[in-house]
Amino acid sequence: MVEKILTMRLLKDIYGVCRLDKNELIPEWAQKSDFFSITKTNEELSIVCSQEDIPIDIQCEKNWRVLKIEGPLDFSLIGILSSISTVLANNKISIFAISTYDTDYILIKSSDLDNGIESLLKEGYEVLV
Repeated sequence: MVEKILTMRLLKDIYGVCRLDKNELIPEWAQKSDFFSITKTNEELSIVCSQEDIPIDIQCEKNWRVLKIEGPLDFSLIGILSSISTVLANNKISIFAISTYDTDYILIKSSDLDNGIESLLKEGYEVLV
């Protein structure tokens, strides 16, 4: 389990999680924001980006906020996502997680953000807003 206190920083924008056809090219609109994530599988092209950049005709789930775990995190750390997701799940908060080489990002619906931050603070996490 994670022993050290982790610090998370709330990113300022509101984000959307989009689903495009697996054969589509990565669109320019998806690459405009400071934070975006693109994942391609055999079934889909999934894009997370600033909600304001998403065209109206794109299938997406909107109103996500992003908590960035301050890193870089060492690959030997165990249970980071598990411990955070457990705290949030115990408080009935759904997440969408993204991992990069250096750190992890936890997406929480805007409507659950205050409850999520409060829950994490109670468990000893530091959250910078």
